[in-house]
Amino acid sequence: MKADITQWITGLFESWSGEKMLTLTPLPESGSYRRYYRIRGEKSTVLGAFNTDLKENDAFVYLADHLKKAGNKVPEIHAVEREKGIYLLEDLGDTTLLDLIQQQKTGLTFEQKTLNVYRQIIESMPCLQSRSAKGLDFSRCYPRPEFEYQSMHWDLNYFKYCFLKPMRIAFDEQELEDDFVKLIRFLLEAGRESFMFRDFQSRNIMLHQNALYFIDFQGGRKGPLQYDLASLLFEAKTSIPFKHKLNLLEYYLEVFRKEFSSFNPKEFMKYYYGYVYIRLMQAMGAYGFRGYIERKPLFLQSVPLAAQTLEWLVQHGSIPVSLPALFNVFDSIIQSKEIREFNIVYKSLTVSINSFSYKGIIPEDHSGNGGGFVFDCRALPNPGRYEEFKESTGTDDAVIKYLDEKEDVNEFLSHVTAIVDQAVSVYKQRGFTSLIVNFGCTGGQHRSVYAAEKLYAYLKNKYPVNIIIRHRELEKKNRI
Repeated sequence: MKADITQWITGLFESWSGEKMLTLTPLPESGSYRRYYRIRGEKSTVLGAFNTDLKENDAFVYLADHLKKAGNKVPEIHAVEREKGIYLLEDLGDTTLLDLIQQQKTGLTFEQKTLNVYRQIIESMPCLQSRSAKGLDFSRCYPRPEFEYQSMHWDLNYFKYCFLKPMRIAFDEQELEDDFVKLIRFLLEAGRESFMFRDFQSRNIMLHQNALYFIDFQGGRKGPLQYDLASLLFEAKTSIPFKHKLNLLEYYLEVFRKEFSSFNPKEFMKYYYGYVYIRLMQAMGAYGFRGYIERKPLFLQSVPLAAQTLEWLVQHGSIPVSLPALFNVFDSIIQSKEIREFNIVYKSLTVSINSFSYKGIIPEDHSGNGGGFVFDCRALPNPGRYEEFKESTGTDDAVIKYLDEKEDVNEFLSHVTAIVDQAVSVYKQRGFTSLIVNFGCTGGQHRSVYAAEKLYAYLKNKYPVNIIIRHRELEKKNRI
């Protein structure tokens, strides 16, 4: 099946572009079942997507066209083959808002650059949420045209069965269900005439050519204004300091007051924290499902962060409805020792990645565990043989492009990542604390450096582990 997918995407690209495909590189998996590939042609670079859920694809393609025409920055859809579940879309690079936050954050501070980006996002929300709703055929949204009773109940059951049950949080089924109904009925009193992006979080906001773009809106539908702001500001992984959450909330209210005379801040705030609660519960359900059921430990990294957010919310985010069973559950989550210690359990493994020259000595494992992997890159095409690359390294764009375009290099990396992937997964399950991975080539300058950087990026995107990367020969030459 995988071969068919790549052949389909290759054929669609060459038919659309009129170019020969040079490379097709799988992108790291995320929380969805969609598969993405970066396709490089003779002149063009695009993303290819494959998804067996054809109705979801239809919704994405329709919404991309509508949102773009409404003035939003979203990826352009280049070509679609509906029955095969594939489409081509604009390549917006690899820098997400989450990447920016992780680069900028230092301890408990939140850099001004990051705050400015959040303000820019909020400034774009009147168009995204309100103006985009005009003329939008919500019947084409999927899986529901509107965020209504059924959608909310699905999310709360997701929280109950995929988070509370696996975490062994005790609750009375009937009492909790009664509180769910009361919460939903309260939230249904809020206006729901806007476009609700649904998954408005940092991985779905891209920074490309000094502009902000929005992606992965296939779950968008009619809904309340409050939900997307809750998604943006209360995402556990970003850990926005709470004082900044409040400041950005005030900025949102200010922006909408200026844009729309009919906007009522008091009415907005009446339901705001209720939607923060339901969004946070939906996210915790996702962490449990992806982490426990699908065994993707990266998602479990967010569990203690979500519990910290929940603790603040219980203290500061009051709602005018009594939900005793639900708040008893919240208290159990906040007090859970197992949840608080997730940070220790899932950050205990350190992966050391090194590049080196075979003219020297293979880097040793000083952890006391011994072992690890050594991969020989000397069988790969050598950029060092070409004059234009002699002074470059495997971190330079020209060398990266040269090696990216070699099929045997991509095949080598696919084998390496599969082997290391298995080791990291098992090491984490067994509580091991150290793994070393070495890449060697003739001079330790091009191929080994390139391969080490590729593995670093792959593991960083997939696992909540500590990663240390060193390029021994480059350090000796003071080149990095």
